[in-house]
Amino acid sequence: MKTKANRLYGKMDVRLEEFELPAIKDDEILARIVSDSVCMSSYKALVQGKDHKRVPNDVAENPVIIGHEFCGEIIEVGAKWQHKFKPGNKFSVQPALNADFNPYAAPGYSFRYIGGSATYVVIPSVVMEQNCLLDYGGDAFFYGSLSEPMSCIIGAFHATYHTKYGVYEHEMGIRQGGNMAILAGAGPMGLGAVDYAIHSDRKPGFLIVTDIDDARLARAAAILTVEEAAKNGVKLMYINTSKPENNNDYIKSLTDGKGYDDVFVFAPVKPVVEQADSLLARDGCLNFFAGPTNPEFSASMNFYNVHYSMTHIVGTSGGNTDDMRECLKMVSEGKINPAAMITHIGGLNSTADTLKNLPNIPGGKKLIYNHIDLPLTAIADFSKSDDPLLQQLALIVERNNGLWCAEAEKYLLANAKQI
Repeated sequence: MKTKANRLYGKMDVRLEEFELPAIKDDEILARIVSDSVCMSSYKALVQGKDHKRVPNDVAENPVIIGHEFCGEIIEVGAKWQHKFKPGNKFSVQPALNADFNPYAAPGYSFRYIGGSATYVVIPSVVMEQNCLLDYGGDAFFYGSLSEPMSCIIGAFHATYHTKYGVYEHEMGIRQGGNMAILAGAGPMGLGAVDYAIHSDRKPGFLIVTDIDDARLARAAAILTVEEAAKNGVKLMYINTSKPENNNDYIKSLTDGKGYDDVFVFAPVKPVVEQADSLLARDGCLNFFAGPTNPEFSASMNFYNVHYSMTHIVGTSGGNTDDMRECLKMVSEGKINPAAMITHIGGLNSTADTLKNLPNIPGGKKLIYNHIDLPLTAIADFSKSDDPLLQQLALIVERNNGLWCAEAEKYLLANAKQI
């Protein structure tokens, strides 16, 4: 079978090409990829080429399919896996395989015939052997693509921990019913964290979300409302910290001076990290979620409080397979809606340029549908287009609070130009 895919050949060298996939072996699966969201980690692989720890040294001779946030459906199953997987099943993939032959090997970085930016792929046996081919029961493919970034958020919540004085055991997870702050949290990943905090089984009693932009905060408040949080037992506040009156003393006073049990930092900015430290309660956990690009990034921390108030810090990079399963289950059950992460839609033909320019494209997730031909377009700009397709999509998302949705996906896949 022929496939079209964006293949990485080296530093800043990614090419959309058509080529023949090999026939599947008895321990492999043939699959159709429907959607793939573009990740900054893929941009890093593009910049670093073979110097990236997950990219093979011979990538110039044996290019790999890029993209690791993908969702699709199974077409054909080799004999070894027919007891477990069936044609027509929807799936997502946990890219962090942790394979014995190479702990860094991952779809989207390391393989010739599997990656998210392709129309069809061959799923190798190692993916199934590591239990990284995950069933997905939702209606819309894009939710499956968002399960990988959402798993990073879920993993961060699970990695946070608390202690008891004199008992040398860590209690993993956020403080149930406690005070939580999500700083610089009105961006795409921050909204995912707010959604999870409100709708997960383990949730705070009081949650503040900060940003320095009124428009971002207003959009966040319209998507994840104070009323919705209250229905789930969470008191939610959005705060603009660029306003002098919303200083650290005021923010801490909202907890009667106790401080915050869990503080998440969603921007690698020194003042934000130091603000997070200053807001911690006794036994408070600072979760540094945002990944800095500068290896020398640092910030001050109050070590008096580390010693006497048992404050501590944790950071995670990515989520594990169980985190992805939790996300897929919550999405399928309608408990969370990470659609707020998505700000742009495009076709397979737009992936290469999107990747090369990713740091300069504003907004959140760029969602690619691999079987269509469509320039990358901001959802907010649909209504400005002369294209009847985008005009109709604008009406659909407007009915859905400005968010990408299953109805929009279905209309796009049925009516867009095929690649």
